[in-house]
Parts: sequence; C-alpha cells; structure tokens
Amino acid sequence: MAAPPYRSDCSGLVRICLLLGALWKIRAEQISYSVPEELEKGSFVGNIAKDLGLEPRELAERGVRIVSRGRTQLFALNLGRGSLVTAGRLDREELCDRSPKCVVSLEILLEDKVKIFGVEVEIIDVNDNAPNFGTEQREIKVAESENPGTRFPLPEAFDPDVGVNSLQGYQLSSNVHFSLDVQSGADGIKYPELVLERALDREEEAVHHLVLTAFDGGDVVHSGTTRIHVTLVDTNDNAPVFTQPEYHVSVRENLPVGSRLLTIKATDPDEGANGEVTYSFRKVRDKISQLFQLNSVTGDITILGDLDYEDSGFYEIDVEAHDGPGLRARSKVLVTVLDVNDNAPEVMVTSLTSSIQETSSPGTVIALFNVHDGDSGENGLVTCSIPNNLPFTLEKTYGNYYRLLTHKTLDREEVSEYNITVTATDHGTPPLSTDTHISLQVADINDNPPAFPHASYSAYIPENNPRGASILSLSAQDPDSIENARVTYSLAEDTLQGEPLSSYVSINSDTGVLYALRSFDYEQVRDLQLLVTASDSGDPPLSSNVSLSLFVLDQNDNAPEILYPALPTDDSTGVELAPRSAEPGYLVTKVVAVDRDSGQNAWLSYRLLKASEPGLFSVGLHTGEVRTARALQDRDALKQSLVVAVQDHGQPPLSATVTLTVAVADSIPEVLADLGSFKPSANPDDSGLTLYLVVAVAAVSCVFLAFVIVLLAFRLRRWHRSRLSKEEREDI
Repeated sequence: MAAPPYRSDCSGLVRICLLLGALWKIRAEQISYSVPEELEKGSFVGNIAKDLGLEPRELAERGVRIVSRGRTQLFALNLGRGSLVTAGRLDREELCDRSPKCVVSLEILLEDKVKIFGVEVEIIDVNDNAPNFGTEQREIKVAESENPGTRFPLPEAFDPDVGVNSLQGYQLSSNVHFSLDVQSGADGIKYPELVLERALDREEEAVHHLVLTAFDGGDVVHSGTTRIHVTLVDTNDNAPVFTQPEYHVSVRENLPVGSRLLTIKATDPDEGANGEVTYSFRKVRDKISQLFQLNSVTGDITILGDLDYEDSGFYEIDVEAHDGPGLRARSKVLVTVLDVNDNAPEVMVTSLTSSIQETSSPGTVIALFNVHDGDSGENGLVTCSIPNNLPFTLEKTYGNYYRLLTHKTLDREEVSEYNITVTATDHGTPPLSTDTHISLQVADINDNPPAFPHASYSAYIPENNPRGASILSLSAQDPDSIENARVTYSLAEDTLQGEPLSSYVSINSDTGVLYALRSFDYEQVRDLQLLVTASDSGDPPLSSNVSLSLFVLDQNDNAPEILYPALPTDDSTGVELAPRSAEPGYLVTKVVAVDRDSGQNAWLSYRLLKASEPGLFSVGLHTGEVRTARALQDRDALKQSLVVAVQDHGQPPLSATVTLTVAVADSIPEVLADLGSFKPSANPDDSGLTLYLVVAVAAVSCVFLAFVIVLLAFRLRRWHRSRLSKEEREDI
C-alpha cells in the first residue's frame, strides 16, 4: 500500500528537477561579477572565457566582443587571458550617485553563433570620500535670553559614499554652554543640532567658537569639520515657519529654461530684522545648483538648466528659511520629472552579412541589431518593422536584439540586390521613428540553362556557295551572371551521306555563327538537319538544344541535257522519216530534254534555231515536237537538216542544241534508196543498208518507249520530293 505515495513523491521530484533545469537555462545567458571601484585600468573583473565555456584562445577565433552601448566603455576584453578587465577608473559615485546598489550592464556577442550573453557587473563602494560640510564656517546668532534646552540646527555634512562608508555621526568640540544632539529623520538622514545647556550672558562672552566634526564608518575613518561661530544677540524668540513641510511638484522634462517651478514661503511673526526671512539651498550639490535657482528674497525656484528625464527623473532639494538674527527652518522640495517622447529609437547593427547565395534556405540570418530608446514607459517601447513586400522577416531575440532573416528562397534573376529599410518606432505621442538601411547582394549560382528564343530554326544557303560563308547566327540567353552566363555553342555529331556533319558546317563556339565548310551542290545535298547545343560555363555547366534545318537553294548551274534524239556513237547521223504526203502539222519527231536543276531553272522551252528549208518545219515551244509547217512539195529536198535549241528559264539561262536529219520519201524503199545518197558507204551493199534501216527504225521505237518511261519516272520522283519538302517546311 506504500507504493502509490512513493510514485507520487518521485513524480513531484522529477517536476522540480525539470523546473530547476528550465530556470538554469533561462539564467545561463546572464553572467554576474562584482568589482570594487577605483581600480586601475586593466584590472581583472572576471574569467569571461570560463563562464562562456570557451578556452581563452577561442575568444578571438569565435569573434567574441562587447556590443554594449553607452557614452563610455567601462570594460574591455583581454583576449590573451580570456578575462574581462576594466577599461578605465571606475567611480561608483559618478556612475550611480547614491543608489544602494550600482550595477553596470553590458552584452557579449558570440559572433559565429550570433548569440548574445548579458553581463552584470556590480560596482562595490569603497571609502574614497570624506564627509564635507560645503562651508568652512557657519555663524549662528543666539539670543542671550534663550532658555537651556533650546536647539539650533547645525550644518549637515554630505558623504557621497553609501552604506557604512557614508556619514555615520557627528562630534562637537567641548563647550560648557553647548552640547550636540543628533536626530535621525524618517529618511535615515542624521541632523545635528546644537543644544543650549546653560544660560548665556552676552556681556560675559559674546561669541562662542565651536568645531563640528562629521565622520564616516569606513575601515579607515574619514572626517570633515566646519567651524561654528555662535554670536549672541538680543532676543529673537520666533523662527521662520514654512507653509508646507514638503513641497511636491511635477514638471515635464521639456520645460523651457527660465521657467518658474514653484515658490516656497516661510513666515516669521517677529518684527524688524527679526522677521525678515530669506531663503537658501541646504547641502547644495553641483547637479542641483546647475539645474535650479532659488531667489533668496521671493522664494521663487526657477529652471536654470535643461531637465532630462533620462539623466534623472527625481530631485530632492533641501531648502531653509532664516530670519535676520539667524533662526532657521528647514523644508524639502520634491521635483518629479515627467518623461516626454524626445528621444527617437537608436538602432545599432552588431552583425551584418552583405551577400547571400540565392539558394540559401529560409531562416538564414542576415543581420543582428540592437534597438534602444532613451525614453521610459510607453515612450521607450519600440517596435521594429520592414516593408511587407520583401522576402524577409524580423525575429526578436535576447533583450532588445532583433534578427533579420530570409523568409523564403531568393532568386537573383528576379532581384539581384535588396535595399532593406528597418524602421524602429516608439509608442510615444507623437511616435518617433528611425530608419536603418541594410544593403544585401544576392550571389548568383548556375541554376538557369541557356535558352534559345525559338524552338527550332530554318536557314537557307544557295548552292555553289564559297567555303567559309556565314549561314546564320544563333544566340541563346542565360539569365545568370558572369561565368554562369557565358554561353558556348557546339554541333551534335552526325553523318550525311557517309561523311560527318562537321565536314559540311561548323559553328563559332563564342558567337554562335554557323559557317559552311564546303560548297554545296543542290543536286547532291538538298537539306541538312542539325542539332545545336548551347552550354554555359557554370559548375556544373547547364545546356539546351535546338534543331536547325539547313536548306540548299538551287542555282542554274546545269544546262539542259538532250535525251532524244541521242547523239550517234558510231559516227553515223540519225535520220527521222517524213512521208512526202505529210499534211501540215504532221509529227515528224520529238526532241526530249531534261535539266537536273529544279524550279524555273528546270523549265525548258524549245525553238527552231536553224533549218535547211525555212518554214517547212516548226518546233513546239514547250513540247519539243517537230511538225511540218506546210505540205511537202516536189521541189523540197529529200534531206532536210534542222538545228533545235533547248533553253531553261534560269538567270542567266543555259541551253543545248541538237541537229536533226529528216528524210522525205513516200515509201521505205525510196527512203532506203535515198539514204545511200545521204552518206555514201565505203563498201555499198543494198542488203546491208536494208538491215541497217530496219535496225534503225526498231532502235528509234525502243528509244522512244524508254524515253516515255524515263520521263514518267522523273516526273513521279520530282512530285514525291516536292511533296516531302513541303511537309518538312510545314513541320518547321
């Protein structure tokens, strides 16, 4: 039955340990030291390397430095020893006045981790000041009629030290008529009073000389003295009385110099000189005398210097009123300075990156800065902001430190440089703000391949071009910069008609200009399909491809070729037959020619260039058909010679000629008989001639049939190639 309570106690202990661990983590970034004031420059304050968990040599390597703001740098880092040392003489009274505890705060920046550690150094008071009365002597006028037991205020000493080192008590030199009584006020201040012990007799002794000594409680006691001259006068039995024991006033820190703060008033019912009241400050300190002025007659307190809430928000002024004989009254003026929003926020950049790669992940730290406003309350609360259209965000870290971070991945091709304005605005009325400008360069990486403006290209080059002729220029754009944007061009390896493409064309790797390496012949190569690669110079390099269709344009470089009639190969002359009875328009023969060019360079026309009998025959302009132009007559020779010219339509046109021999006869035997007369044979033989004629007629028929077949095949081939070329152009 004891197990459940045991488990409960264990769980409670675990929670306490977790809480202590969390508290330790919170305090882990706060380091505290204490050091006495008045140490020499360079004196040891604390082992900062040990408290940061570092070795002394790591302080410089990891960029450890002090980033505290302030008018004077009080501490410094000894990087060799890893210690925090004083940067000059420390005066606690100057730093903290009479505050019970004097703590100086600073921040230590760990640069490589962008981390801030708070350091508090308590300045311990030493007894380096003696009590001071502010005056070497004081005259007190006492009526001789004063009764024993009457008290007279004595001047008070001031010691700027605190604690036991401050003022502890007073001593009065020995005198049978007077003694010293020290009163302690509610505020803990000791007020010395002179007590009359026995009746006075002005005629016996008109002036009494006393020495008042004030001492502190330090290990080595310091003291200060003032002389008190007690002058006996006639009776003045009423001391001045202030209308208020304390005067309270609140004033804004921007009150103009010379303005009246308030008027103190004391009354004395005595008459004459005994009732004339004058006013003065008691225990006047330099700061009070520099800021306030008291009119000794009217009691008006005016502003003598500029008030600054950030310097001090509260002043306690001791005043006194005294009548003619010297009776005095004390009072206090408590001045509360009200804060005015007169300080704009201050932004101090402690760490800054001026360049960042465009692929840096979101959350990359760009800058670390501290925001401070010298005002208090709402006037000292500061809010930082940046424009909403930027890919950055602000994150508040330790104290008033902010980090500027990337909010998303940057793209240098969209924006290569950012000018970031950080606006720090306080909550005062009206609010004050400060703009801090941060410039950030976005470093390029090779994340964009070169890009061609078009998906494919077509180019044309006339055949018979000169070697090295420029065909076209290709250009690819890369939005990256420097080496990442430097583009080079190359051709993909391929073959054409068994030869590498690199033997036909080449491309300039820097300019992208395509050159012809040989003179093209349309009749051999009509088009080339190329693949051009554009590569940048990044690491690793990126590339892209584009297809290029190069078309060879036909030139009129081929003359017409006559297929029929074919030139004899045995030195014989071909003969065409025309019966004497042929009517006009009779088809005698047909000249057949082709041109290896294309287009209008291959369009042929026929004309009769020369004839032995003009007007007897005609030639079809486009068909090449040789027909009789009129009826044959007896007077016409049996042998007619015709020269037919075939010409293309190129620029300039090219042509070819053929000579035709036409035999005119009504019958074949007649023709055969006449043929012997056309070209006598070396050994005439009628049977041989007949055989020759038969063979010639058969050969003509076969050639004509072959011509028709070849012509049809050429027409079909040209039609098929023109259709393929048209489809390729449409695809491009």
